[in-house]
Amino acid sequence: MLQVFQNLKSGETYLEEIPAPAPGERELLIRSQCSLVSPGTERMLVEFGKRNLLQKARSQPERVRQVLDKIKSDGLMPTLEAVFAKLGEPLPLGYCNVGRVIEVGSGVTGFSPGDRVISNGPHAELVCAPANLCAGIPDNVNNDEAAFTVLASIGLQGIRLVKPTLGETVFVIGLGMIGLITAQLLRANGCRVIGADFDPNRLAQAEQFGCHTVDLSAGANPVESAMALTNARGVDAVLITASTASNDPVRQAARMCRQRGRIVLVGVTGLDLDRNDFYKKELSFSVSCSYGPGRYDSGYEESGNDYPIGFVRWTEQRNFEAILDLLATGNLDVKSMISDRVPFAQAPTVYSKLVSGADTLGILLEYAAEDENRVLRSTLSCGPTDAGGDRFGIIGAGNFTRRTLLPALKRLNRKPTIIASASGRMAGLAAREYGIKQATSDTEALLTSTDLDLVMITTRHDSHADLTVSALQAGKHVFVEKPLAIDLPGLRRIGKAYSLCSEKHSLMVGFNRRFSPHLKAIRERSAVRSGPLCLNYTVNAGAIPADVWIQDLAVGGGRIVGEGCHFIDVFRFLTGSPVTQVKALAVDGAADGIDADKVSILLKADDGSIGTIHYWANGHGSYPKENLELFFDGAVVRMENFRRTQAWGLPGFKTLKTRKQDKGHQEQFRLLLERLKSGGQALIPYAELEEVALVSLAARESVDTGDTQYLADWHQRIREVEEELAAPRYGTGAS
Repeated sequence: MLQVFQNLKSGETYLEEIPAPAPGERELLIRSQCSLVSPGTERMLVEFGKRNLLQKARSQPERVRQVLDKIKSDGLMPTLEAVFAKLGEPLPLGYCNVGRVIEVGSGVTGFSPGDRVISNGPHAELVCAPANLCAGIPDNVNNDEAAFTVLASIGLQGIRLVKPTLGETVFVIGLGMIGLITAQLLRANGCRVIGADFDPNRLAQAEQFGCHTVDLSAGANPVESAMALTNARGVDAVLITASTASNDPVRQAARMCRQRGRIVLVGVTGLDLDRNDFYKKELSFSVSCSYGPGRYDSGYEESGNDYPIGFVRWTEQRNFEAILDLLATGNLDVKSMISDRVPFAQAPTVYSKLVSGADTLGILLEYAAEDENRVLRSTLSCGPTDAGGDRFGIIGAGNFTRRTLLPALKRLNRKPTIIASASGRMAGLAAREYGIKQATSDTEALLTSTDLDLVMITTRHDSHADLTVSALQAGKHVFVEKPLAIDLPGLRRIGKAYSLCSEKHSLMVGFNRRFSPHLKAIRERSAVRSGPLCLNYTVNAGAIPADVWIQDLAVGGGRIVGEGCHFIDVFRFLTGSPVTQVKALAVDGAADGIDADKVSILLKADDGSIGTIHYWANGHGSYPKENLELFFDGAVVRMENFRRTQAWGLPGFKTLKTRKQDKGHQEQFRLLLERLKSGGQALIPYAELEEVALVSLAARESVDTGDTQYLADWHQRIREVEEELAAPRYGTGAS
């Protein structure tokens, strides 16, 4: 299928052929019939893409500070590589879609195949959208009108924050599509509306909707006009729907308001506020968040957890429904805002027109009826066919895959035969960039393919156990990015599946640090020690918001299980001895509401070695992320962020420096692919993989209980845990 993308590095807007998406839990698969181009948001993205690097940096000073911090921590070249990779990542455009449901994911109620729906899906022939971000279209609302629903909901949410009452005067600054719709909704609410803009055509349209207007192009002063139209009392509220870098709209809004007036920013403006303007009048100011309550809440949008109507009357979905009802009753006119109709195949031409300054308002992209076999194809041929090439596939095309795994394989002159992601989008883009033969959204077909010997799994953590079991049962070697599993039942299922095929097939977890030249050098010298070692590992982990998926214990396992396992494995690798005890303490009463990303973990090994892992997320980004110290036999070894390792009291040990960070990814994949070809023992014995997973889970429980955890107990627990009977979740792949 075809989808519209924007390249933020070059500014190019283009159509790309990608695999058709597969609906996951609580999602709808929709065949697009039309979609609306948002002239404000989408023009802003295109204009950003066309700027040079310096202009982009100036427009995002906070990102520049993050880049400077990363340079101090990781070095110049790795930072530049990361920046250019991010800019080169294609951005999907569009969020106002109309189409017909062709497939309903599990857990969805209220929708059926054949339903006409709106969604916030992108400009694409097929879209997958969460059910809570969709709404059914009434029979008497046509597709053209319905396409305005999501955009109109942005204005409606701004109005809900203003809380206008019958007879109040509200000033709307900026009469683009959202501004004109907002003006109409305010009029329908019984308000007197004043609108300001530079475009005479939009002013004329606002007057047709019953608004007073202020022509900024003629030099009219909006503050004076507002005072004149309110007998010098000032307006009751202001909605700013303009898009500008200027501070003028906010300043003017404050000066035209009455005492205790309300100001809501719906658009984008400068925010250099004058305190006196707000202080003297006790004005309230707020910024509206998109379509309404539920936006950016993964529990609402992805997990489908609706807010009780008695407590949250207007969610984003219910705002969609309210707009559709207004369209159905004729109380909202959007037909007059349609300025262009463009066949979807010509979509890129729209964006040239947007940035040219041409007079456009509502641009509709119209999707022709395509051959279903082409549109619905879940697997695409993307790269050249390599006779005798590598026989492995990748499930998951998220950040790790695109920015770490695939570049490492490219440096080895190796590449997968096929790559899969649930949405199909990122798999298709990764396949094009790295010359991979096929891209797909059909994970099950990849798992069962007879053309593959190895499956690499880099999806979200909650899917690792099911996908690993399925791949092993399909007779494949498996590489799974950490963690192996996020709970005991998942780990038990993997152990059982592996025990049935371990002589034939290998299982590897992405503990790449073992393969870094820094840790290999340390292991070589410390392995001949005469007594136990003492290890101190400080991880400047960096803050991750509480609503990011890795913090969700049911999805990411939390940061101890999801990432801390890396550092536990380092202890296991360097000691060469099983862990026997775990004790973990976390910062109490964290202000950010996260209880286990500022934690110290104390480990004891069977040979008497001890290690402390300080995993702290409250440090500064310019400080190195990982520093390791080992004390043994009167010697000290220090490794700084996988760039420099030096020793004291170890004769003959030369300081090791690498040109840039080397965390062992490339060496890990080189050895893995060679071992699969030549045979031999697993790179990491399964007993150690399981042990590290158990230690991670024990550390997490120690945080909760405050007790020391004994690994003998955890080995017994995994033998006793009842196996879950849940079906494999193929649709949970990262995309």
